[in-house]
Amino acid sequence: MERANTLRLDGESKEGVLAHLERLETEVSRSRKHPEEQQSAQAAESALRTKIHRLRCLRDKLRAEVKQRQARVKASIVNVAPDGTVEISEQEVLERKQENVKAILQAYRFTGLSGKLTSRGVCVCISTAFEGNLLDSYFVDLVIQKPVQIHHHSVPVFIPLEEIAAKYLQTDIQHFLFSLCEYLNAYSGRKYQADRLQSDFAAFLTEPLQRNSLCNLLSFTYKVDPRSQSFPFCARLLYKDLTVTLPTDVTVTYQGMEALSTSWEEQRASHEILFCTKPLHQVFSSFAKKGEKLGMSLVS
Repeated sequence: MERANTLRLDGESKEGVLAHLERLETEVSRSRKHPEEQQSAQAAESALRTKIHRLRCLRDKLRAEVKQRQARVKASIVNVAPDGTVEISEQEVLERKQENVKAILQAYRFTGLSGKLTSRGVCVCISTAFEGNLLDSYFVDLVIQKPVQIHHHSVPVFIPLEEIAAKYLQTDIQHFLFSLCEYLNAYSGRKYQADRLQSDFAAFLTEPLQRNSLCNLLSFTYKVDPRSQSFPFCARLLYKDLTVTLPTDVTVTYQGMEALSTSWEEQRASHEILFCTKPLHQVFSSFAKKGEKLGMSLVS
C-alpha cells in the first residue's frame, strides 16, 4: 500500500516537473520571438517613412513645375510696363474675344443665333421665333478690336441696343448677345400676337387695335361673341418688362355700364386673368370656341 502511494507521488512529481519545463521552453520561445517582431515593426516603420519622404519630394517637385508653367504662361500673355505695372497684350485680348465669339456661335447655332467671321470681326444673325413660328431676323456686325464696336446692325431703333452694349459688349460678348436675343424675341412675340389679333380675330374687335412701336402697350375694345348686341369690353395691356411676351399689367373694363352685375363682373375679372396668363390670340381663340358651342346649342 505504501509502495503504491510512493509510485503515485513520484508520478505526480514527474508530471509536475515536465509541465514546468514545457512552460519554461514556451516562455523562452516567446522571449526570442518578441525581438523579431520589434525588428519587423521597425523595418515597416522605416519603409513608411522612406515612402512619405519620397512622396513629399514628388509633391514639392510638382508644385515647382506648376509655378514655373504659370510663370511662363503669364510671361507670354502680359507685358511689363516701365512703371512696373502689368498690362495684358492687346493682341491677346482680341484673339481671346474672337475665340469667345466662335464658341458662342457654335453654342447658339440651334437656338436662333448664327453668324460668320468677317475681316473686321464677326457678323451675327439673330432669328426670332414664337410658339415654333419663325419670325423676323436681325443682324449685328461686330468689329473685334479694342474697344469692340458695332459696325452695322438691323436692330429696330426702339430696342435699347446702346444700353445693352454699354452694359455687356466690352466685358461679356456672350451676355450681350443673349440679352439682345431676349429683347428681340420678346418684341417679335408681342408683335406676332397683335398681328394675329388683327388678322384672325378682327370680327371680335369693335374698334381698331391701338399699339405703339414696341408693342408693349396695346388697347382695344372687343366682344366675346361678335353676334351679340351687348356692350363691348375695353382692354389695356402693358408690358413693363421688354423681355417678356405676356403683359405685366392688364386692365379690363365694361363699356357702356357704370355698375356691373355679378356675372358680368366675374367675366371681366376672368378676362384679366386670361390676358395675363395666355398669349393674346389664344385668348380670342377660346372666345371663338365658346361662341361656336353656344351657336350649336341654340340651333339644336
